[in-house]
Amino acid sequence: MLKTERTGVMNFENAIRGARNPMNSWAKMDSTYDEKGNFVFGPNDLDLAKRLARAGSDHRKFLRQIFVSVDITAPLYWWKEFDTYKVGTVANSTSTMHKIHAKAFERGDFSHDRLDAGGLAALDALIAYLEGERQKFVADKADRQAWHNMIQLLPSSFNQMRTVSLNYENLINIYYARRHHKLAEWHTLCDWILSLPYAADLIAVKEEN
Repeated sequence: MLKTERTGVMNFENAIRGARNPMNSWAKMDSTYDEKGNFVFGPNDLDLAKRLARAGSDHRKFLRQIFVSVDITAPLYWWKEFDTYKVGTVANSTSTMHKIHAKAFERGDFSHDRLDAGGLAALDALIAYLEGERQKFVADKADRQAWHNMIQLLPSSFNQMRTVSLNYENLINIYYARRHHKLAEWHTLCDWILSLPYAADLIAVKEEN
């Protein structure tokens, strides 16, 4: 399970203006904003942006200046793979260390969409145990054993939300590296990537046979 919320895409105008710096071609800028305040590429700017995006990472530096912020909720086993992407990304997560005891454990706290009946039964048994330890800790915060039992037995299917900042160059790398991955969560993220403004022009840029 993976969920994206509160997506924000920023800085198109500054990025394309910077892309025109090498040729001093600012007079050709023709982009605007619509009535909702969304950036709209003009024909000249979009043509330049598409050509640079397809020319390779050395030429499309402006994509690193198109910023994306999103809240992603995903299981810990997926976050371990996402943490591969360190350059140009920032993520601020909810804390299991400080808040693991703040609410009752339930199925919805864990990614379980691909478990069979036996797997669900095992998960339910673990949830019941974790909830028992949580209640012990809530009743007596000095009971560190109960807290350690929760932390060390928390499965990698536990869902964590992080606010993530990326840019369009990051997203090119993620999309082409992960779109055929066996984890369903990557497919959900890649679908989200393709839903971003001008993704077809600026992110899905690699020609393939």
